[in-house]
Amino acid sequence: MDDIEDDWLSLKPHEPLPSQCCGSGCKPCIYDVYQKELEQWEKAKAKQDRSLLTRKKPQSRNSELAPEMFTAFIISSVDQLTEDTYQYKFELPGNSSLGLSLGQHIVLRGVVNGLEIQRAYTPITPVNAEGYFEVLIKCYEGGLMSQYVRSWKHGEAVSWRGPFGGFPYRPNQYGQLLMLASGTGLAPMLPIIQHITDNENDETFVTLVGCFRNFENIYMKSLLQDQSRFWNIRTFYVLSQEHSLENLPWSYQKNTHLGRINENLIRSMMNTCRRQPFVLICGSVSFSDDMEKCLKAIGFQEDSYFVF
Repeated sequence: MDDIEDDWLSLKPHEPLPSQCCGSGCKPCIYDVYQKELEQWEKAKAKQDRSLLTRKKPQSRNSELAPEMFTAFIISSVDQLTEDTYQYKFELPGNSSLGLSLGQHIVLRGVVNGLEIQRAYTPITPVNAEGYFEVLIKCYEGGLMSQYVRSWKHGEAVSWRGPFGGFPYRPNQYGQLLMLASGTGLAPMLPIIQHITDNENDETFVTLVGCFRNFENIYMKSLLQDQSRFWNIRTFYVLSQEHSLENLPWSYQKNTHLGRINENLIRSMMNTCRRQPFVLICGSVSFSDDMEKCLKAIGFQEDSYFVF
Protein backbone atom coordinates (compact mmCIF):
# COMPACT_ATOMS: atom_id res chain seq x y z
CA MET A 1 0.00 0.00 0.00
CA ASP A 2 2.87 2.38 0.89
CA ASP A 3 4.49 1.72 -2.49
CA ILE A 4 1.27 2.63 -4.27
CA GLU A 5 0.98 5.82 -2.22
CA ASP A 6 4.61 6.71 -3.00
CA ASP A 7 3.95 6.18 -6.71
CA TRP A 8 1.04 8.59 -6.64
CA LEU A 9 3.04 11.17 -4.67
CA SER A 10 5.77 10.99 -7.29
CA LEU A 11 3.17 11.94 -9.92
CA LYS A 12 1.82 14.89 -7.92
CA PRO A 13 2.42 18.26 -9.62
CA HIS A 14 4.98 20.54 -7.96
CA GLU A 15 3.83 23.96 -6.83
CA PRO A 16 5.64 26.67 -8.86
CA LEU A 17 8.35 28.77 -7.27
CA PRO A 18 7.88 32.57 -7.18
CA SER A 19 10.63 32.85 -9.83
CA GLN A 20 8.48 30.82 -12.22
CA CYS A 21 5.81 33.54 -12.34
CA CYS A 22 6.60 36.33 -14.81
CA GLY A 23 4.33 38.76 -12.92
CA SER A 24 2.55 39.99 -16.06
CA GLY A 25 -0.95 38.85 -15.18
CA CYS A 26 -1.05 35.99 -17.71
CA LYS A 27 -4.28 34.05 -18.10
CA PRO A 28 -3.66 31.25 -17.37
CA CYS A 29 -0.87 32.07 -14.94
CA ILE A 30 1.64 29.34 -14.08
CA TYR A 31 -0.27 29.00 -10.78
CA ASP A 32 -3.54 28.51 -12.67
CA VAL A 33 -1.88 25.73 -14.67
CA TYR A 34 -0.60 24.16 -11.45
CA GLN A 35 -4.04 24.29 -9.82
CA LYS A 36 -5.62 22.63 -12.87
CA GLU A 37 -2.99 19.87 -12.89
CA LEU A 38 -3.39 19.38 -9.13
CA GLU A 39 -7.16 18.95 -9.48
CA GLN A 40 -6.57 16.48 -12.29
CA TRP A 41 -4.09 14.54 -10.14
CA GLU A 42 -6.50 14.47 -7.17
CA LYS A 43 -9.31 13.15 -9.38
CA ALA A 44 -7.05 10.48 -10.90
CA LYS A 45 -5.76 9.44 -7.46
CA ALA A 46 -9.27 9.17 -6.02
CA LYS A 47 -10.27 6.85 -8.87
CA GLN A 48 -6.86 5.10 -8.93
CA ASP A 49 -6.79 5.73 -12.69
CA ARG A 50 -3.49 7.01 -14.07
CA SER A 51 -4.91 7.38 -17.56
CA LEU A 52 -6.71 10.51 -16.32
CA LEU A 53 -3.30 12.19 -16.01
CA THR A 54 -2.75 11.97 -19.76
CA ARG A 55 -3.64 15.25 -21.39
CA LYS A 56 -3.84 15.99 -25.07
CA LYS A 57 -1.56 18.90 -25.94
CA PRO A 58 -3.57 21.95 -26.97
CA GLN A 59 -2.74 23.34 -30.40
CA SER A 60 -3.31 26.88 -31.57
CA ARG A 61 -4.70 27.49 -35.02
CA ASN A 62 -1.52 28.95 -36.51
CA SER A 63 1.39 27.33 -34.67
CA GLU A 64 2.31 25.09 -31.77
CA LEU A 65 2.32 28.02 -29.34
CA ALA A 66 -0.10 27.35 -26.47
CA PRO A 67 -0.83 29.29 -23.25
CA GLU A 68 -0.76 26.34 -20.86
CA MET A 69 2.49 24.66 -21.85
CA PHE A 70 5.86 25.55 -23.31
CA THR A 71 6.91 24.91 -26.90
CA ALA A 72 10.50 25.06 -28.13
CA PHE A 73 11.41 27.36 -31.03
CA ILE A 74 14.78 27.48 -32.77
CA ILE A 75 16.91 30.64 -32.80
CA SER A 76 17.69 31.56 -36.41
CA SER A 77 19.68 34.76 -35.79
CA VAL A 78 21.13 36.89 -32.99
CA ASP A 79 21.83 40.62 -33.39
CA GLN A 80 23.39 42.74 -30.67
CA LEU A 81 21.81 46.19 -30.91
CA THR A 82 23.56 47.90 -27.98
CA GLU A 83 25.97 46.86 -25.24
CA ASP A 84 23.12 45.21 -23.31
CA THR A 85 20.22 44.66 -25.75
CA TYR A 86 19.74 41.91 -28.32
CA GLN A 87 17.31 41.13 -31.12
CA TYR A 88 16.53 37.42 -31.47
CA LYS A 89 14.81 35.82 -34.42
CA PHE A 90 13.02 32.46 -34.03
CA GLU A 91 11.89 30.01 -36.69
CA LEU A 92 8.26 28.98 -37.10
CA PRO A 93 7.31 25.81 -38.99
CA GLY A 94 6.50 26.38 -42.65
CA ASN A 95 4.70 29.66 -43.25
CA SER A 96 2.87 29.56 -39.94
CA SER A 97 2.49 32.57 -37.64
CA LEU A 98 2.21 32.95 -33.89
CA GLY A 99 -1.36 34.15 -34.34
CA LEU A 100 -0.89 37.04 -31.91
CA SER A 101 -3.17 40.03 -31.59
CA LEU A 102 -1.73 43.52 -31.22
CA GLY A 103 0.12 44.08 -27.96
CA GLN A 104 0.09 40.46 -26.84
CA HIS A 105 3.10 39.04 -25.04
CA ILE A 106 4.58 35.56 -24.71
CA VAL A 107 6.39 34.02 -21.74
CA LEU A 108 9.96 32.74 -21.84
CA ARG A 109 11.19 29.93 -19.61
CA GLY A 110 14.82 29.61 -18.58
CA VAL A 111 16.79 27.53 -16.09
CA VAL A 112 19.83 29.00 -14.33
CA ASN A 113 21.75 27.03 -11.71
CA GLY A 114 18.79 24.67 -11.38
CA LEU A 115 16.30 27.49 -10.77
CA GLU A 116 13.45 27.88 -13.27
CA ILE A 117 12.54 31.47 -14.13
CA GLN A 118 9.96 33.02 -16.44
CA ARG A 119 9.68 36.46 -18.03
CA ALA A 120 7.25 38.07 -20.46
CA TYR A 121 8.28 39.65 -23.77
CA THR A 122 6.30 41.20 -26.62
CA PRO A 123 7.36 40.15 -30.14
CA ILE A 124 8.34 43.15 -32.29
CA THR A 125 7.33 41.52 -35.57
CA PRO A 126 4.07 42.36 -37.37
CA VAL A 127 1.20 40.20 -36.10
CA ASN A 128 0.83 38.63 -39.56
CA ALA A 129 4.53 37.74 -39.95
CA GLU A 130 4.94 34.24 -41.35
CA GLY A 131 7.73 31.75 -40.71
CA TYR A 132 9.40 33.68 -37.90
CA PHE A 133 9.03 36.00 -34.92
CA GLU A 134 11.47 38.37 -33.22
CA VAL A 135 11.90 39.64 -29.68
CA LEU A 136 13.89 42.48 -28.17
CA ILE A 137 15.58 41.60 -24.87
CA LYS A 138 17.64 43.81 -22.58
CA CYS A 139 20.11 41.98 -20.36
CA TYR A 140 20.83 43.25 -16.87
CA GLU A 141 24.04 42.78 -14.91
CA GLY A 142 23.45 39.99 -12.42
CA GLY A 143 19.97 39.18 -13.72
CA LEU A 144 19.14 35.48 -13.71
CA MET A 145 17.19 35.56 -16.97
CA SER A 146 19.91 37.75 -18.47
CA GLN A 147 22.48 35.05 -17.71
CA TYR A 148 20.34 32.55 -19.58
CA VAL A 149 19.64 34.85 -22.54
CA ARG A 150 23.30 35.84 -22.97
CA SER A 151 24.14 32.14 -23.40
CA TRP A 152 21.86 31.72 -26.45
CA LYS A 153 23.41 30.75 -29.77
CA HIS A 154 22.16 30.28 -33.31
CA GLY A 155 20.32 26.96 -33.67
CA GLU A 156 19.46 26.65 -29.99
CA ALA A 157 15.95 25.70 -28.85
CA VAL A 158 14.15 28.11 -26.50
CA SER A 159 10.81 27.48 -24.75
CA TRP A 160 7.86 29.90 -24.96
CA ARG A 161 4.18 29.83 -24.04
CA GLY A 162 1.31 32.21 -24.73
CA PRO A 163 -0.07 34.46 -26.01
CA PHE A 164 -1.40 36.70 -23.24
CA GLY A 165 -2.80 40.20 -22.83
CA GLY A 166 -3.18 42.53 -25.80
CA PHE A 167 -4.38 45.97 -26.83
CA PRO A 168 -7.82 45.83 -28.47
CA TYR A 169 -7.57 47.92 -31.64
CA ARG A 170 -9.68 48.51 -34.73
CA PRO A 171 -8.59 50.62 -37.72
CA ASN A 172 -9.59 54.27 -37.24
CA GLN A 173 -10.84 53.51 -33.74
CA TYR A 174 -8.80 56.46 -32.43
CA GLY A 175 -8.13 59.61 -34.37
CA GLN A 176 -4.65 59.87 -32.86
CA LEU A 177 -2.39 57.61 -30.80
CA LEU A 178 0.34 59.04 -28.57
CA MET A 179 2.86 56.34 -27.69
CA LEU A 180 5.13 56.86 -24.68
CA ALA A 181 7.82 54.18 -24.69
CA SER A 182 10.97 53.75 -22.62
CA GLY A 183 13.76 51.43 -23.81
CA THR A 184 12.45 47.99 -24.74
CA GLY A 185 8.98 49.35 -24.01
CA LEU A 186 9.18 50.15 -27.70
CA ALA A 187 8.37 46.48 -28.43
CA PRO A 188 4.52 46.51 -28.35
CA MET A 189 4.43 49.84 -30.20
CA LEU A 190 6.18 48.56 -33.33
CA PRO A 191 3.55 46.00 -34.43
CA ILE A 192 0.80 48.58 -33.85
CA ILE A 193 2.56 51.17 -36.02
CA GLN A 194 3.22 48.60 -38.76
CA HIS A 195 -0.39 47.41 -38.55
CA ILE A 196 -1.53 50.97 -39.22
CA THR A 197 0.91 51.70 -42.05
CA ASP A 198 0.19 48.37 -43.74
CA ASN A 199 -3.51 49.29 -43.97
CA GLU A 200 -4.06 52.11 -46.45
CA ASN A 201 -7.59 52.54 -45.11
CA ASP A 202 -6.37 53.21 -41.56
CA GLU A 203 -5.90 56.97 -41.22
CA THR A 204 -4.92 56.99 -37.55
CA PHE A 205 -2.24 59.56 -36.70
CA VAL A 206 0.58 58.23 -34.53
CA THR A 207 3.07 60.19 -32.44
CA LEU A 208 5.74 57.94 -30.94
CA VAL A 209 7.90 59.31 -28.13
CA GLY A 210 10.85 57.00 -27.48
CA CYS A 211 12.87 57.54 -24.31
CA PHE A 212 16.47 56.31 -24.26
CA ARG A 213 19.74 57.07 -22.49
CA ASN A 214 21.55 58.36 -25.56
CA PHE A 215 21.55 58.20 -29.35
CA GLU A 216 23.52 54.95 -29.48
CA ASN A 217 20.89 53.26 -27.33
CA ILE A 218 17.98 53.99 -29.67
CA TYR A 219 16.73 50.64 -30.90
CA MET A 220 15.51 49.84 -34.42
CA LYS A 221 16.61 53.19 -35.89
CA SER A 222 16.18 52.14 -39.54
CA LEU A 223 12.69 50.73 -38.98
CA LEU A 224 11.60 53.82 -37.03
CA GLN A 225 12.96 56.10 -39.75
CA ASP A 226 11.16 54.11 -42.45
CA GLN A 227 7.86 54.22 -40.56
CA SER A 228 8.22 57.96 -39.98
CA ARG A 229 8.16 58.52 -43.74
CA PHE A 230 4.45 57.72 -43.73
CA TRP A 231 2.24 60.80 -43.73
CA ASN A 232 0.52 59.86 -40.46
CA ILE A 233 3.52 58.72 -38.37
CA ARG A 234 5.79 61.00 -36.32
CA THR A 235 8.67 59.93 -34.09
CA PHE A 236 10.31 61.96 -31.31
CA TYR A 237 13.15 60.98 -29.01
CA VAL A 238 13.92 61.96 -25.41
CA LEU A 239 17.55 61.28 -24.47
CA SER A 240 18.37 61.50 -20.77
CA GLN A 241 22.18 61.27 -20.99
CA GLU A 242 22.92 63.06 -24.27
CA HIS A 243 24.53 66.47 -23.71
CA SER A 244 24.16 68.26 -27.02
CA LEU A 245 21.90 67.99 -30.04
CA GLU A 246 24.90 68.92 -32.18
CA ASN A 247 26.33 65.46 -31.50
CA LEU A 248 23.38 63.84 -33.32
CA PRO A 249 22.92 63.35 -37.06
CA TRP A 250 21.10 66.38 -38.48
CA SER A 251 18.03 64.27 -39.35
CA TYR A 252 17.51 63.57 -35.62
CA GLN A 253 18.21 67.00 -34.16
CA LYS A 254 14.83 68.57 -34.87
CA ASN A 255 12.77 65.77 -33.31
CA THR A 256 14.94 65.05 -30.25
CA HIS A 257 14.67 66.48 -26.73
CA LEU A 258 17.40 66.27 -24.10
CA GLY A 259 16.67 65.35 -20.48
CA ARG A 260 13.78 63.30 -19.14
CA ILE A 261 10.19 63.17 -20.24
CA ASN A 262 7.88 65.10 -17.93
CA GLU A 263 4.42 66.64 -17.74
CA ASN A 264 5.41 69.80 -19.62
CA LEU A 265 6.99 67.84 -22.48
CA ILE A 266 3.91 65.61 -22.76
CA ARG A 267 1.70 68.70 -22.86
CA SER A 268 3.78 70.19 -25.66
CA MET A 269 3.60 66.91 -27.60
CA MET A 270 -0.16 66.88 -27.23
CA ASN A 271 -0.38 70.44 -28.48
CA THR A 272 1.18 69.32 -31.76
CA CYS A 273 -1.33 66.47 -32.18
CA ARG A 274 -4.06 67.08 -34.71
CA ARG A 275 -6.67 65.44 -32.51
CA GLN A 276 -7.08 64.52 -28.86
CA PRO A 277 -4.88 61.40 -28.56
CA PHE A 278 -5.44 58.06 -26.91
CA VAL A 279 -2.20 57.31 -25.04
CA LEU A 280 -0.24 54.05 -24.94
CA ILE A 281 2.44 53.55 -22.26
CA CYS A 282 5.15 50.90 -22.00
CA GLY A 283 8.38 50.78 -20.04
CA SER A 284 9.61 49.98 -16.56
CA VAL A 285 7.19 50.03 -13.65
CA SER A 286 8.55 53.40 -12.49
CA PHE A 287 8.30 54.86 -16.00
CA SER A 288 4.70 53.70 -16.39
CA ASP A 289 3.77 55.07 -12.96
CA ASP A 290 5.36 58.43 -13.78
CA MET A 291 3.56 58.64 -17.13
CA GLU A 292 0.23 57.82 -15.50
CA LYS A 293 0.77 60.59 -12.92
CA CYS A 294 1.59 63.06 -15.70
CA LEU A 295 -1.51 62.13 -17.70
CA LYS A 296 -3.78 62.41 -14.67
CA ALA A 297 -2.27 65.83 -13.86
CA ILE A 298 -3.04 66.90 -17.42
CA GLY A 299 -6.63 65.73 -16.97
CA PHE A 300 -6.70 62.33 -18.63
CA GLN A 301 -9.12 59.72 -17.32
CA GLU A 302 -8.15 56.05 -17.04
CA ASP A 303 -10.22 55.18 -20.12
CA SER A 304 -8.07 57.58 -22.17
CA TYR A 305 -4.85 55.62 -21.91
CA PHE A 306 -3.57 52.04 -21.88
CA VAL A 307 -0.56 50.65 -19.99
CA PHE A 308 1.15 47.51 -21.31
